[in-house]
Amino acid sequence: MPKPYLPYGKQIQKLINDKGLIIKDVNFAERMLTDIGYFSLIGGYKNLFINPMTRKYVGGTTFEDVLALYHFDEELRALTFNYLIKVEQKIRQLISDSFCASFGENQSQYLSSVNYNQSPKLSHDVTKLISILDYHANKNTEKPYLVHQRKVYSNVPLWVTTKILTFGQLSKFYGLLQHRQQSMISKAYTNVSEKALGQYLGCLTLFRNVCAHNERLFSHNLVQREFPDTPIHKKMNLPMTGSMYSIGKRDYFGLVIAFRYLLRRDEFLQYKRSLKKLIDQYCKKSQRLTKSNLLDQMGLPSDWENITRYKI
Repeated sequence: MPKPYLPYGKQIQKLINDKGLIIKDVNFAERMLTDIGYFSLIGGYKNLFINPMTRKYVGGTTFEDVLALYHFDEELRALTFNYLIKVEQKIRQLISDSFCASFGENQSQYLSSVNYNQSPKLSHDVTKLISILDYHANKNTEKPYLVHQRKVYSNVPLWVTTKILTFGQLSKFYGLLQHRQQSMISKAYTNVSEKALGQYLGCLTLFRNVCAHNERLFSHNLVQREFPDTPIHKKMNLPMTGSMYSIGKRDYFGLVIAFRYLLRRDEFLQYKRSLKKLIDQYCKKSQRLTKSNLLDQMGLPSDWENITRYKI
């Protein structure tokens, strides 16, 4: 049976009477449900406070406990997104720079399949990418900078076209480049191989989508992709299951490690300070979820802050 629609008042009564959630200020709770929505707030963040046997809230859990976790995740998304776009902007520049250094600035070069990886299994993806680039270079009238280049110079160079590409499209672009261009790009980072950079970009694209669509981030785990193993995994002596690392591969800590390699050191230190502050602030606001439990949900080891003690 599908779940029936319930007005806000009945949603609150269900939480109190059926689920055992403590709601002291009904009017405040109704305002929050109006602003956020039951599915996004309660459905998205209740499970850490629910007894799996009774399917009711653990005794003493308040509406404010759930809301505090929601707001923590909201701030975590904002912080994470801010640094994801730094990585995105650098990749955007590196792709256009490496390609133009190899093939020139004429748009005919990035619209020619001969300048991409010639593997037959990638031919369909190359055709699809070129179709996207061709639209922006020759037909897109929504962006003034594209129209200006087209009218004044009869050419839209790649450093202009890449400005409109999404992170996912940039990730795909990198994967379709020839080895020489991938090598030029990966050398901009310390100890990041061409293959590892491709893995990072694929994973970061998915985390960026989580941030952009306001989905739950702190406990997000990748399904079909994973971050590459790094010296950081080994130096921090991260737990393993067999020959596989148990954390830092698909979880938020994997993203933290990726930032360690893809951000400038000063940027990463700033990010780390902000993340630590965010976690500490949450733990002061709500004691219902322990710091240890929160770190476990994020895949962060208790000594995660030591990540900057090790060279990459």
